[in-house]
Amino acid sequence: MSGVIVTDPPKAAAEDVEALAGFGVATVSEAMGRTGLLGPEIRPVQQGVRVAGTAVTVLSWPGDNLMIHAAVEQCGEGDILVVTTTSPCTDGLFGELFATALKQRGVRGVVLNTGIRDTQELRDMDFAAWSRAVSAQGTVKATGGSVNVPIAIDGQVIRPGDVILADDDGVVVVPRERAREAAERSAAREDKEAATRAAFIDGQLGLDRYGLRDKLKELGVEYRSYEEYAEESP
Repeated sequence: MSGVIVTDPPKAAAEDVEALAGFGVATVSEAMGRTGLLGPEIRPVQQGVRVAGTAVTVLSWPGDNLMIHAAVEQCGEGDILVVTTTSPCTDGLFGELFATALKQRGVRGVVLNTGIRDTQELRDMDFAAWSRAVSAQGTVKATGGSVNVPIAIDGQVIRPGDVILADDDGVVVVPRERAREAAERSAAREDKEAATRAAFIDGQLGLDRYGLRDKLKELGVEYRSYEEYAEESP
Protein backbone atom coordinates (compact mmCIF):
# COMPACT_ATOMS: atom_id res chain seq x y z
CA MET A 1 0.00 0.00 0.00
CA SER A 2 1.52 3.32 -1.06
CA GLY A 3 0.37 6.60 0.41
CA VAL A 4 0.84 10.33 0.79
CA ILE A 5 1.48 12.76 3.61
CA VAL A 6 -0.20 16.08 2.86
CA THR A 7 1.27 19.09 4.63
CA ASP A 8 -0.42 22.35 5.68
CA PRO A 9 -4.04 21.61 4.65
CA PRO A 10 -6.65 24.37 5.13
CA LYS A 11 -8.31 24.46 8.55
CA ALA A 12 -11.45 25.88 10.11
CA ALA A 13 -10.90 29.28 11.71
CA ALA A 14 -9.73 29.06 15.32
CA GLU A 15 -12.50 31.38 16.54
CA ASP A 16 -15.16 29.15 14.98
CA VAL A 17 -13.64 26.05 16.59
CA GLU A 18 -13.69 27.76 19.97
CA ALA A 19 -17.30 28.82 19.45
CA LEU A 20 -18.30 25.22 18.72
CA ALA A 21 -16.43 24.06 21.82
CA GLY A 22 -19.14 25.71 23.90
CA PHE A 23 -21.83 23.30 22.70
CA GLY A 24 -22.49 19.60 23.14
CA VAL A 25 -22.20 17.03 20.38
CA ALA A 26 -25.98 16.46 20.36
CA THR A 27 -26.71 20.18 20.05
CA VAL A 28 -24.32 20.66 17.13
CA SER A 29 -25.56 17.61 15.25
CA GLU A 30 -29.19 18.67 15.70
CA ALA A 31 -28.35 22.21 14.63
CA MET A 32 -26.81 20.87 11.41
CA GLY A 33 -29.91 18.87 10.56
CA ARG A 34 -28.94 15.70 12.44
CA THR A 35 -25.78 15.20 10.41
CA GLY A 36 -22.11 14.57 11.15
CA LEU A 37 -22.38 12.02 13.95
CA LEU A 38 -19.95 9.15 14.08
CA GLY A 39 -21.52 5.88 15.18
CA PRO A 40 -22.37 5.08 18.81
CA GLU A 41 -19.54 2.54 18.98
CA ILE A 42 -16.99 5.38 19.11
CA ARG A 43 -16.87 5.92 22.88
CA PRO A 44 -14.76 8.01 25.30
CA VAL A 45 -12.22 6.41 27.60
CA GLN A 46 -12.92 9.19 30.13
CA GLN A 47 -16.02 10.98 31.40
CA GLY A 48 -16.91 14.65 31.77
CA VAL A 49 -14.59 15.88 29.01
CA ARG A 50 -15.46 17.89 25.89
CA VAL A 51 -12.92 18.87 23.25
CA ALA A 52 -13.06 20.62 19.90
CA GLY A 53 -10.27 20.92 17.38
CA THR A 54 -9.24 20.63 13.76
CA ALA A 55 -8.79 17.18 12.27
CA VAL A 56 -5.47 15.67 11.30
CA THR A 57 -6.51 12.49 9.51
CA VAL A 58 -4.73 9.15 9.27
CA LEU A 59 -5.44 6.18 7.03
CA SER A 60 -3.51 3.14 8.24
CA TRP A 61 -3.25 -0.54 7.50
CA PRO A 62 -4.99 -2.81 10.07
CA GLY A 63 -2.68 -3.72 12.94
CA ASP A 64 -0.09 -1.16 11.82
CA ASN A 65 0.52 2.23 13.46
CA LEU A 66 3.38 3.46 11.26
CA MET A 67 1.28 6.30 9.85
CA ILE A 68 0.32 7.55 13.32
CA HIS A 69 4.04 8.12 13.88
CA ALA A 70 4.13 10.04 10.61
CA ALA A 71 1.04 12.04 11.58
CA VAL A 72 2.52 13.28 14.86
CA GLU A 73 4.87 15.51 12.86
CA GLN A 74 1.87 17.08 11.09
CA CYS A 75 -0.01 17.81 14.32
CA GLY A 76 0.00 21.15 16.12
CA GLU A 77 -1.79 23.37 18.59
CA GLY A 78 -5.54 22.85 18.59
CA ASP A 79 -5.60 19.72 16.45
CA ILE A 80 -7.38 16.41 17.05
CA LEU A 81 -5.90 13.26 15.55
CA VAL A 82 -8.47 11.09 13.72
CA VAL A 83 -7.43 7.56 12.74
CA THR A 84 -9.07 4.86 10.66
CA THR A 85 -7.85 1.75 8.84
CA THR A 86 -8.40 0.32 5.39
CA SER A 87 -10.48 -2.51 6.87
CA PRO A 88 -11.94 -3.13 10.34
CA CYS A 89 -9.38 -3.30 13.14
CA THR A 90 -9.68 -3.30 16.93
CA ASP A 91 -5.97 -3.66 17.76
CA GLY A 92 -4.51 -1.13 20.18
CA LEU A 93 -2.96 1.23 17.64
CA PHE A 94 -2.63 4.11 20.11
CA GLY A 95 -1.39 4.43 23.67
CA GLU A 96 0.32 6.58 26.28
CA LEU A 97 3.56 7.21 24.39
CA PHE A 98 1.71 8.61 21.38
CA ALA A 99 -0.38 10.76 23.72
CA THR A 100 2.76 12.11 25.38
CA ALA A 101 4.18 13.21 22.03
CA LEU A 102 0.89 14.73 20.89
CA LYS A 103 0.20 16.57 24.14
CA GLN A 104 3.63 18.20 23.89
CA ARG A 105 2.56 19.56 20.49
CA GLY A 106 -0.70 21.03 21.79
CA VAL A 107 -3.00 18.34 20.38
CA ARG A 108 -6.36 18.23 22.18
CA GLY A 109 -7.28 14.58 21.76
CA VAL A 110 -7.62 11.57 19.51
CA VAL A 111 -10.52 9.79 17.80
CA LEU A 112 -9.83 6.21 16.70
CA ASN A 113 -11.94 3.98 14.51
CA THR A 114 -9.76 1.21 15.97
CA GLY A 115 -8.57 0.03 19.36
CA ILE A 116 -6.76 1.97 22.06
CA ARG A 117 -4.72 0.90 25.07
CA ASP A 118 -3.11 2.45 28.18
CA THR A 119 -6.49 3.93 29.00
CA GLN A 120 -5.72 4.50 32.69
CA GLU A 121 -2.50 6.30 31.77
CA LEU A 122 -4.42 8.48 29.28
CA ARG A 123 -6.90 9.45 31.99
CA ASP A 124 -4.09 10.16 34.44
CA MET A 125 -2.40 12.51 31.98
CA ASP A 126 -5.69 14.20 30.97
CA PHE A 127 -5.39 13.28 27.32
CA ALA A 128 -8.85 12.97 25.80
CA ALA A 129 -9.54 9.90 23.66
CA TRP A 130 -12.44 8.26 21.87
CA SER A 131 -12.18 4.83 20.25
CA ARG A 132 -14.15 1.93 18.81
CA ALA A 133 -12.49 -0.62 21.12
CA VAL A 134 -10.10 -1.01 24.02
CA SER A 135 -7.44 -3.61 23.34
CA ALA A 136 -3.97 -4.41 24.64
CA GLN A 137 -3.13 -6.07 21.31
CA GLY A 138 0.09 -4.60 19.91
CA THR A 139 0.85 -3.52 16.35
CA VAL A 140 3.62 -3.42 13.74
CA LYS A 141 5.14 -0.57 11.76
CA ALA A 142 5.46 -2.06 8.30
CA THR A 143 2.97 -0.67 5.80
CA GLY A 144 2.53 2.70 4.12
CA GLY A 145 -0.63 4.76 4.45
CA SER A 146 -1.72 8.38 4.27
CA VAL A 147 -1.95 11.47 6.45
CA ASN A 148 -4.22 14.49 5.91
CA VAL A 149 -6.40 12.90 3.24
CA PRO A 150 -10.20 12.52 3.38
CA ILE A 151 -11.25 9.47 5.38
CA ALA A 152 -14.61 7.94 6.27
CA ILE A 153 -15.87 6.66 9.62
CA ASP A 154 -19.38 5.27 9.95
CA GLY A 155 -20.40 6.90 6.69
CA GLN A 156 -19.14 10.36 7.68
CA VAL A 157 -16.40 11.90 5.56
CA ILE A 158 -13.72 13.67 7.60
CA ARG A 159 -11.29 15.95 5.82
CA PRO A 160 -8.15 17.48 7.28
CA GLY A 161 -9.03 20.79 8.87
CA ASP A 162 -12.68 19.90 9.54
CA VAL A 163 -13.88 20.50 13.09
CA ILE A 164 -14.10 17.53 15.43
CA LEU A 165 -16.25 17.94 18.54
CA ALA A 166 -16.33 15.11 21.08
CA ASP A 167 -17.89 14.62 24.50
CA ASP A 168 -19.58 11.93 26.61
CA ASP A 169 -22.29 11.50 23.95
CA GLY A 170 -19.90 10.72 21.10
CA VAL A 171 -18.20 12.52 18.22
CA VAL A 172 -19.48 14.86 15.49
CA VAL A 173 -17.63 16.26 12.47
CA VAL A 174 -18.38 19.74 11.11
CA PRO A 175 -17.09 20.58 7.61
CA ARG A 176 -14.63 23.44 7.93
CA GLU A 177 -16.70 25.65 5.58
CA ARG A 178 -19.74 25.24 7.84
CA ALA A 179 -18.04 25.83 11.20
CA ARG A 180 -19.32 29.37 11.72
CA GLU A 181 -22.82 28.49 10.51
CA ALA A 182 -22.89 25.48 12.83
CA ALA A 183 -21.86 27.62 15.80
CA GLU A 184 -24.55 30.21 15.06
CA ARG A 185 -27.23 27.56 14.63
CA SER A 186 -26.12 25.82 17.81
CA ALA A 187 -26.42 29.08 19.75
CA ALA A 188 -29.94 29.59 18.41
CA ARG A 189 -30.88 26.04 19.38
CA GLU A 190 -29.55 26.52 22.90
CA ASP A 191 -31.60 29.72 23.27
CA LYS A 192 -34.70 27.80 22.20
CA GLU A 193 -33.94 24.97 24.61
CA ALA A 194 -33.40 27.45 27.45
CA ALA A 195 -36.90 28.82 26.89
CA THR A 196 -38.33 25.29 26.86
CA ARG A 197 -36.41 24.36 30.00
CA ALA A 198 -37.84 27.39 31.79
CA ALA A 199 -41.36 26.42 30.67
CA PHE A 200 -40.88 22.86 31.97
CA ILE A 201 -39.61 24.18 35.29
CA ASP A 202 -42.77 26.30 35.40
CA GLY A 203 -44.86 23.16 34.98
CA GLN A 204 -45.74 23.19 31.29
CA LEU A 205 -45.91 19.77 29.64
CA GLY A 206 -44.20 18.82 26.42
CA LEU A 207 -47.57 17.62 25.14
CA ASP A 208 -48.79 21.20 25.23
CA ARG A 209 -45.62 23.09 24.37
CA TYR A 210 -45.04 21.00 21.26
CA GLY A 211 -48.70 20.68 20.29
CA LEU A 212 -48.58 16.91 20.63
CA ARG A 213 -52.12 16.37 21.87
CA ASP A 214 -53.42 16.86 18.34
CA LYS A 215 -50.77 14.42 17.09
CA LEU A 216 -51.98 11.76 19.53
CA LYS A 217 -55.57 12.33 18.40
CA GLU A 218 -54.50 12.17 14.74
CA LEU A 219 -52.82 8.83 15.41
CA GLY A 220 -55.91 7.45 17.08
CA VAL A 221 -54.48 7.34 20.58
CA GLU A 222 -57.33 7.66 23.11
CA TYR A 223 -57.52 8.36 26.83
CA ARG A 224 -59.38 5.79 28.97
CA SER A 225 -59.91 5.64 32.72
CA TYR A 226 -58.65 2.52 34.43
CA GLU A 227 -62.21 1.27 34.91
CA GLU A 228 -63.03 1.77 31.24
CA TYR A 229 -59.83 0.06 30.17
CA ALA A 230 -60.41 -2.86 32.52
CA GLU A 231 -63.95 -3.37 31.24
CA GLU A 232 -62.79 -3.35 27.61
CA SER A 233 -59.85 -5.70 28.17
CA PRO A 234 -60.44 -9.43 27.53
